[in-house]
Amino acid sequence: MKSTHLLLSSRLSLLAVATAIPAMVSAADVSNAKLLAGPPSEFASMAAATPASTLQTAKSALIPITLQADARGNLSWQGNVAVEGENLRMALLNGGAGDWSMDLRAPFSFSNGSATRSLATRVEQTEYGIAGASVPAEYYAFDGMQRGNWAVSINASSRSAAQQGFLLVEGGDTRLLTAQTDFNQTVGQRIGLTAKVAQVDQFGAINDSIARVSSVSMMVTAPDGRRYSETFHDDGLHGDGRARDGVYGGSFQATQAGSYVAQISMAGQTADGISFLRTAEHLIPVVNADLSFSRAQVTAAVVDDSRLAIRVPVNASRAAADRHYRVYAEVWASEAGGKATPVAWVGGMKQINNGQLELSLDGGWLALANVRANSFELRGLRIEDPDHFITVAKSERMSFSAARLPASADRAAFGISESMRMGPRPAQASRAGSRLLLVHGYCSGNVWGSQTGRFTGESVFQDLNQNRSHDEFARRIRDYGANWSSFGVVAHSQGGAATTHLYTYYWSGLDYASGNRLIQSVGTPYQGTNLAGNLAAIGQIFGAGCGSNSNLTYGGAASWLSGIPSWARSKVHYYTTSFNDRWWAYDYCHIATDLLLSDPDDGTTERAYGQLSGANNRGHKTGWCHTSGMRDPAQTTDASRNADMNSNAAR
Repeated sequence: MKSTHLLLSSRLSLLAVATAIPAMVSAADVSNAKLLAGPPSEFASMAAATPASTLQTAKSALIPITLQADARGNLSWQGNVAVEGENLRMALLNGGAGDWSMDLRAPFSFSNGSATRSLATRVEQTEYGIAGASVPAEYYAFDGMQRGNWAVSINASSRSAAQQGFLLVEGGDTRLLTAQTDFNQTVGQRIGLTAKVAQVDQFGAINDSIARVSSVSMMVTAPDGRRYSETFHDDGLHGDGRARDGVYGGSFQATQAGSYVAQISMAGQTADGISFLRTAEHLIPVVNADLSFSRAQVTAAVVDDSRLAIRVPVNASRAAADRHYRVYAEVWASEAGGKATPVAWVGGMKQINNGQLELSLDGGWLALANVRANSFELRGLRIEDPDHFITVAKSERMSFSAARLPASADRAAFGISESMRMGPRPAQASRAGSRLLLVHGYCSGNVWGSQTGRFTGESVFQDLNQNRSHDEFARRIRDYGANWSSFGVVAHSQGGAATTHLYTYYWSGLDYASGNRLIQSVGTPYQGTNLAGNLAAIGQIFGAGCGSNSNLTYGGAASWLSGIPSWARSKVHYYTTSFNDRWWAYDYCHIATDLLLSDPDDGTTERAYGQLSGANNRGHKTGWCHTSGMRDPAQTTDASRNADMNSNAAR
């Protein structure tokens, strides 16, 4: 149980791992992509994500530390830590440098300060991060503290010591809320963010705050390592809404492709005059918009007398022409008298062929909508890069006509068939056997290794300690699974999202499996994790682990989910876990990530962000954490849950 002075934490530890290392996957290997479509009733759920999905709630401050040499060459740093309640929790991240020492001096004290180890009620050597993407940390807990600003001094005993690090400090009930203002994440665009102060009540609800804000700023780190500061304003002129409404806005120019890290800092005083500092870290990928729509007309032609191939002409650079894209559009029919009838949405992973991106509309959708017209319109067309789901080209409306309609458009409509949703099913591979694949997650070791032999007919996918986008991860699972005629999946962490992505966009052995549950996952951050952006900032100094992954941020996850239809979600069965909550103790899964994450969580994935709307929630269980090395056992080692997943798994 948390102290009332400690905020509910947002945690999301990331992902687990695999076994047989698959061959390298070609970025354009989408020859077996499904021809996706769905009814007009799904238009709203398949709409592009909104900036509100990037909202982060920060209860702590990640303070950068750079030791400076004095005239004698001695290295030190001085700063302040705001103690807002009786208790203080913080972690020193210095890359494992054993020659750093830290002293604290109480408010209004003129002494030289006391060593943190002598003041702390608990000191623990630990790691901060996700699986293999972590750095050494020294955790400190202080109780019975005097409220106010404590002076902090960090000194190195060696002149050759590491000179950079971070101090992660958990605050009180005051929160910093930050979000992007748009998703215009292409080179040449300005990317805006907002910030406001909020308050958490005793039930964990976020409310408006009367705290006074003294400053809001943003430190931006560009892909090439260049760092610069931007100021936020509450003047109604910086994407912040109305002037003096408590919402602050700022922006930066995206001048190059790659991942930007924007750290927003807010300082001020609480209602009772105590200083506070909060930071939030946003990982924002930027891509080249080197694809555009051609002035040529959209055309349509009947294929196999069953579907309409809608060909959208595009202009693309040589590099863009070699890539594949996630595409989405609504199809509307123009009836006599100007009436517009919604027919279906169409999309999927597409390659450019002869300067065109081809969408597929099964004639069954025309029959279902009772459409006989030959004039049509694409609405809300968006073309996205497949790794970050950033829109590189979009059009609100594009007209086209069809010389004739597929014969299937004249047949009686008796519902929605699989071929209408996914396209024609390929012949099943003649390879022998069915398997249950155990799949790990992001930057993970072999989390299922200790469980081999406890599942029936299992094979452990292994692409260990790697950083993959959902799309590349999915295609690696597909290629590994091609060794068998069919397979089901039990996945950990990012592996659950990658498998859902695979089932949505590509034909694989998943489509031929039989059994109760096709995809089962535990600890998957389907809606992202606060750790993703935070670790990206830390990784700039320490090069933490496998590198940043935008699919695991709140905004990146929301953009990915905007292309996952209801029929794919319905095949997912997921579990969440968290630490045992004892009323007499301070509880957590990971003592360091607890400073950042919101309860309940498993040390990596917060329960709230481990939910997948439209999927099958198999329940939440306490006493299990994300991976080994946390306070409670690793969630992948739960014999009871594993037996249940094994007996219900499709193969």
